[in-house]
Amino acid sequence: MSATLLSACLDESLGGLLASLNSPARIQAFLDDLPYSTEEIYRCPRRVLQDRTAHCFDGALFAAAALRQLGHPPLIVDLLAERDDEHLLAVYRQDGHWGALAKSNFVGLRYREPVYRTLRELVISYFEVYFNVAREKTLRGYTLPLNLTRFDRLNWMTSDDHLECIAERLDRIRRVSLLTPAMVANLSLVDERSYRAGLLGANPDGLYRLSET
Repeated sequence: MSATLLSACLDESLGGLLASLNSPARIQAFLDDLPYSTEEIYRCPRRVLQDRTAHCFDGALFAAAALRQLGHPPLIVDLLAERDDEHLLAVYRQDGHWGALAKSNFVGLRYREPVYRTLRELVISYFEVYFNVAREKTLRGYTLPLNLTRFDRLNWMTSDDHLECIAERLDRIRRVSLLTPAMVANLSLVDERSYRAGLLGANPDGLYRLSET
């Protein structure tokens, strides 16, 4: 399914809203205005537009579909964490540099301007602001980009039915480590002011529960 067909599947009001998201910054602003979903379900991009709510998986798929409308391939990257939730980004390149869009319960885990020369450089920009409720810095690695065009036959932009196939593929895709064990052992905790700033406006029900580990 092409980006044009996504628009064709929407009613006039939703299609108009999608058409108004004509830059990465506008796509991110739309995601930022949505309540953070704590439901354990996946929403396709069309349903995100309908329900006006999303978590990081839903938001990344929506951003990838919206970026596709702008001519970018629909790419997602999974950020891998220890004692914390993973986090999904929609990534794109502009003038040879990487940028990212995301929906997050944390202030610092969202938009990145396309100024990063490599994917690793982009991912490492999230390191200091990726932390759990114990103030531990938790980012450990990332996956290579997954191009969602391979799931077009499953109608991932307009149907919720097979989105778990995307999640399963992310579990199998090649991973890149960022830190050595020695680096992890020497990490400091996030300071209190940065911690409070990172959680500004967060939905407490969507935070990772350390008691689960």
